[in-house]
Amino acid sequence: MAQSLPRLSVPAVLALGSAALGAAFATGLLLGRRWPSWGSRQQRLLPPEDSPLWQYLLSRSMREHPALRSLRLLTLKQPQGDSMMTCEQAQLLANLARLIKAKKALDLGTFTGYSALALALALPEAGRVVTCEVDTEPPELGRPLWKQAEAEHKIDLRLQPALQTLDELLAAGEAGTFDVAVVDADKENCTAYYERCLQLLRPGGVLAVLRVLWCGEVLHPKPKDKAAECVRNLNERILRDARVYISLLPLGDGLSLVFKI
Repeated sequence: MAQSLPRLSVPAVLALGSAALGAAFATGLLLGRRWPSWGSRQQRLLPPEDSPLWQYLLSRSMREHPALRSLRLLTLKQPQGDSMMTCEQAQLLANLARLIKAKKALDLGTFTGYSALALALALPEAGRVVTCEVDTEPPELGRPLWKQAEAEHKIDLRLQPALQTLDELLAAGEAGTFDVAVVDADKENCTAYYERCLQLLRPGGVLAVLRVLWCGEVLHPKPKDKAAECVRNLNERILRDARVYISLLPLGDGLSLVFKI
């Protein structure tokens, strides 16, 4: 029987995580001149999906559970399905969850449950993913695949506004008990999500914020584009936040990884 790995200290975990993220960021720099957009919304800094080099990169790195892959392909067929977490983002977050031996996770913006399932598969048998959604239909598309992956029991779906769920968790005394949080919900409330998730995360926990480049609109938000302005403000807030370490990676439409000190 293989010996279990010792639990790493927070500084050691952050050092290992930083090394992994450095490698990912170096890949972004290597491939990172601007390429044409391949999705209906996303403007990627990395090559498009049909790039032979990008396909090679994915073919030499992706280890996607069959049910997770099926859910990803199903989700891409749905309206706005291309705005979900990408497979490489999902695998990176799952690996970070394993690295810090996560047991509890938050997922804001369930949709079909692709990110929730990716996290659930990375958690131990008694792990728990609290995932938030206001639309009842998309999660039901994914539920059969949660069952197929034998991970449905780990996914705690809350069909109500995410802020309500976060406030309920805080009121229940769960501050400082979560290991991982993913924010991919409405951008108008992204700062409120960020602050509440930081309260719920333990020291050494990881917060992932998706779509932080907003198709490049963060550079020059249009006067009436409230979402772009909110994303830009959150990016500035995270940069100046002394409570965390950060890495903003050129994956998908931008992925900010925030490590609570």
